[in-house]
Amino acid sequence: MSDVVRLMHYDPRWPQEFQQTRSGILQCCRGWVTEIQHIGSTAIGGMVARPILDVIAVVRDDHDAEQAMLTSADLIEGLNFRQRDTPMWAAETIVMDKPRGGDPTHRLFITYRDSPFYRSALAVRDALRSDRERSLRFETSKLSSWRRASGAPQKYADDKAVFFAHLIEHQ
Repeated sequence: MSDVVRLMHYDPRWPQEFQQTRSGILQCCRGWVTEIQHIGSTAIGGMVARPILDVIAVVRDDHDAEQAMLTSADLIEGLNFRQRDTPMWAAETIVMDKPRGGDPTHRLFITYRDSPFYRSALAVRDALRSDRERSLRFETSKLSSWRRASGAPQKYADDKAVFFAHLIEHQ
């Protein structure tokens, strides 16, 4: 896996790729997943982004959420996803990358409806989609973070986290 963050201009194929990913996950999970959301910079039209499609899969909540998440993860592995370590900021999720080897093209967060991660990810996405000025400030901040970090993934992520925290705080 690459140890350098790569950014690229918005790719108009990302929404279609999301729809294909959504369809595959819903079909393979046989009702365990009830909602799929496209999040992250690839979900914001026109924004510079890492070429990794970020997706949230929400499990049905009429069963034990943890069991539903684990069952869904097992089923989704058949779509060439693999589990990875869950970062602290997404503690109530199971995180999976696609493909299993090499640099990820997709990152999937399996969670339950109204988890803190679900609420904050959708709040950030919706805020950036609805306010072009805010999304331009985020893009400028992201590019500055990337330059300061010289593409180092952890430094880049830490710098972006400050912007996200500020954005969520002012919702």
